Amino acid sequence: MSRASLLFVFLVLPATSARAQSSYPMLMDVSPLAVQAGASAEHLVSARYNLFGTYQVIVDGEGVAGEPLAEPKKEEPKKSDAKQDDKAASAKDAKPAEPAKKPEQPKHKIRFTAKAGAEPGVREFRLVTPQGLSTVGQLLIVRDPVVAETAKNNTAAEATPVKLPAAVCGAVEANEDVDYFKFTVEAGKTLVFHVRSARCEDKIHDLQTHVDPIIALKNSAGVVLAANDNYFFGDPLLSYTFKTAGDYYLEVRDVRYQGNIFWQYCVEINDRPLVTTVMPAVVEAGKKTAVELVGVNLPAGARGEIEVPADAKAGPLWLAPKFGKETLNPTPIIVSRTPVSAESTAAKASPEAAQDVAVPSTIAGRIDSPGEADRYAFAAKKGDAFTFEVCARRAQSNLDSILSIYNEKGVRQVESDDVQIHRWLTADSILEGWVAPADGKYVVEVRDLHLRGGSEFTYALKLSRAEPYFLLHADMDKVLLPGKVGGEVFVKAIRKNGFTGEIQLKVEGLPKGVRAECGRILADGQDGIILFYAEPGTKPFAAEAQIVGTAVHKAADGKEAKLSATALPWQEIYQPGGGRGHFPVDRFFVNVCEPLDVVSVKVSPTEITLKPGESQKFEITVERGAGFEKNLTLDLIYRHLASPFGNSLPKGVTIDDKKSKTLLTAKETTGYITLTAAKDAPPAEKQLVPVMAQASINFVMKMSYCGEPLRVTVKQ
Repeated sequence: MSRASLLFVFLVLPATSARAQSSYPMLMDVSPLAVQAGASAEHLVSARYNLFGTYQVIVDGEGVAGEPLAEPKKEEPKKSDAKQDDKAASAKDAKPAEPAKKPEQPKHKIRFTAKAGAEPGVREFRLVTPQGLSTVGQLLIVRDPVVAETAKNNTAAEATPVKLPAAVCGAVEANEDVDYFKFTVEAGKTLVFHVRSARCEDKIHDLQTHVDPIIALKNSAGVVLAANDNYFFGDPLLSYTFKTAGDYYLEVRDVRYQGNIFWQYCVEINDRPLVTTVMPAVVEAGKKTAVELVGVNLPAGARGEIEVPADAKAGPLWLAPKFGKETLNPTPIIVSRTPVSAESTAAKASPEAAQDVAVPSTIAGRIDSPGEADRYAFAAKKGDAFTFEVCARRAQSNLDSILSIYNEKGVRQVESDDVQIHRWLTADSILEGWVAPADGKYVVEVRDLHLRGGSEFTYALKLSRAEPYFLLHADMDKVLLPGKVGGEVFVKAIRKNGFTGEIQLKVEGLPKGVRAECGRILADGQDGIILFYAEPGTKPFAAEAQIVGTAVHKAADGKEAKLSATALPWQEIYQPGGGRGHFPVDRFFVNVCEPLDVVSVKVSPTEITLKPGESQKFEITVERGAGFEKNLTLDLIYRHLASPFGNSLPKGVTIDDKKSKTLLTAKETTGYITLTAAKDAPPAEKQLVPVMAQASINFVMKMSYCGEPLRVTVKQ
């Protein structure tokens, strides 16, 4: 073994061996994956760590509810005779009893109920336990009866029988697992097979390897009639017309013949149309819009109607189009808060014949054929700043866009392919803050990276003047408040188009019984902090809240503009190889839970004032929970493998590791941290900083216990 490998093992082992005794549950799967609208069914939810005592189920959206079912009863201890009772009593008197440990329960039965009108699709859900609010699970609402795979269905002879229409559910639970379902169809019948599996795993907290499903249709002789692998990203979609009546088989497996007990799937099998996209793909809020329906099992030239709520926010939104009197499946569309114009045939011609458009405007377009490029002309003066944004892949379009700007001579000025939005990379394209180098006419061009095209290559192109603004995201989707200790949420700012000002953080909808110390993101800074504390006597509960940032931008001409943004909550993800990743979720929660491994964290002093070049030490004393003797790490920065994920210290202020004691081993309870201000550290007034005692849950995740806030001032 090389020296580098030995060093890696040395660094990793302490973190993995010093695991916390207590942890919030990390949901891994729900079986079956789907529940039928208008029905109620029992489901088994599996998790890493403990689901014991689950007392509430939170499901996103309307029309779906969850109820935790009774836990298995404990076996009563066998009766003993008087002598044995006396011995037991003596032993109890001789030695104090250990704190009662909660039963380890990594699975819990939940009854999910979906109302008849519940909209089909994926819903996020969470379980509330005494150990804390769980990570996000995903539940699928379907229209047809749910059929679960039988115990043995690995061959056609053992296939699970299915009466159609149905939503068949199962798991690719082991390497080389192949599941079969048997059904009967009439001659001339067209069936749609829609798989949801890989898309239901993106938000699973600790599922490091994901399924890549493939489906195949076979006749009674075992001949493959049709198959599909990737359609909706990793999930298959197949439409097939059966020429002959008889018995047929659906085969479901992982394309690599891999398996995992948590790899759940649902295949919806029915003869209804399935819409994959609509044209136009961008529609105005508050309006009914006639749309071309694109998908499978639809008549040629099918047209429907979509009505967008007046209060809908701009961006992708799932809505069900109307097709005559029938309501079809929800499909993603793009909501615009401004008027939408359609591309013309001129947009597909030469650059000289590009379609004239105004700025600002939103254009609904489509790359109809392979090799096509759509072009739009706009006027600009030297120094004008613009933003161009293509939204396509985020709304389930097949388009992998390339966005380019050309001048009147056909010289390309700039080009954009994939871009990072918040923390994730998308195949959509954005040109942010492009400045026109001279007066004149310019052309913005949209095409597919691979020169493809077709009915599903829709897009929305938004042209606007570049104005200063900012985005926010919360490093976690929840904050846990166990007993007397607090919890932290780091909030990160992404600044756009020259905005450099200070951002004040606040919490909207803060639940009763919880207080929040709201920090700020300093001018030109990136991170701020909010600390939450449960008031004494508050009983455990979980409630939604929102984190908001406000700021004032001062333009060069002295004019001021008020800016605001709501923080997008992110759930941390355990990535393969031990990296810490993130995936966006719908809601942020505050959760008061029972005391866990750390009872209190005390900080002394709680205010520090530094002059440039100075250092100062403060002490941290922790009170450990009964029986907790694992390592604790003291820190002011949230980090993993030396990479910071949240740091609200003033610019130029750092932790002096050589003059700090941040590792508390075994029964140690006291440490200290020394802060140093650089000689060029700029002034900062009472910047809010969290003091965290962190216990590792696994190699990536950790539980933070916070004391009262530390306020750091830098004075010249």
